[in-house]
Amino acid sequence: MSRSVLAGVDGSERSFAAADWAAREALRRAVPLRLVHASPQLPGDAVPARARDTLHRLGEMTLQRVAAELGGRYPQLRAYCEQTGEAPASALLSAAQGAGLLVVGARGSGGFDGLAVGSVALRVAAAAPCPVVVVPGQQIDGFGGRTRADARSPEMVVGFDAHRPVREVVDRAFAVAEARGARLRVVQAWALPAEAVSPQTLFVTEEDRATWEDQEVLRLSDALRAVRATYPQVTARTDVVLLHPAQALLNASREADLLVVGRRTDARAPEGRLGPVTHAVLHHTRCPVAIVPHSG
Repeated sequence: MSRSVLAGVDGSERSFAAADWAAREALRRAVPLRLVHASPQLPGDAVPARARDTLHRLGEMTLQRVAAELGGRYPQLRAYCEQTGEAPASALLSAAQGAGLLVVGARGSGGFDGLAVGSVALRVAAAAPCPVVVVPGQQIDGFGGRTRADARSPEMVVGFDAHRPVREVVDRAFAVAEARGARLRVVQAWALPAEAVSPQTLFVTEEDRATWEDQEVLRLSDALRAVRATYPQVTARTDVVLLHPAQALLNASREADLLVVGRRTDARAPEGRLGPVTHAVLHHTRCPVAIVPHSG
């Protein structure tokens, strides 16, 4: 089960949405699904044995209920249940060692009304050694988690920066799009160059703006040439927009089934860290977000 799909389960509807998403992904990959439940942490150092036993039994019931529900939906699914006494984020990070993918709900059973992304989802997204998919709370139905009113093919969005290209992220996006027959939208946000703003320049001409944009389009096309050649079956279009990167990705992913972004790994930050763009899209996007760790 070294490359299995892993899902965190806490009994909430959001965690079940994540488990359902993970189950379908495990079937696509032909690997087992591991369902992990971490018992809630009780305050104080001396926890009565009866309380621990009760929490353990409740956790087992939760896991069995989710496994039975998923088994009824997907008879070919191989699902395994695991329970741990570790804190939820630590338990998932430990279990993710060697996993192919970790899937979590954007929020669990804790938090408060209006909270978009919980602490567990943020921590594992920032520190997991494998890619992480954060699933919002909508009812799951189909590849991206939303009921389709039409028969259009699935759509994906990936954020890309041709000035600092990260091959691992765009490779993962193209590979996923190829596996699902999805259309892929590669989004690059850009900003006016420094020379556009000066005491002598009070406005930017349309001609200058068009010139700079054409340069960005060409740079993006050049940066994607190799990955396009690797995945010739993927229908991919590029979108170069004069916006903040987070806003550009949020706009592009409004009707998407999956948004793919990167996370730079840093040996100096063992707890991991999320960049501002990834942090923003996690809090505001309505589709599942895949966070791909990379060293570049």
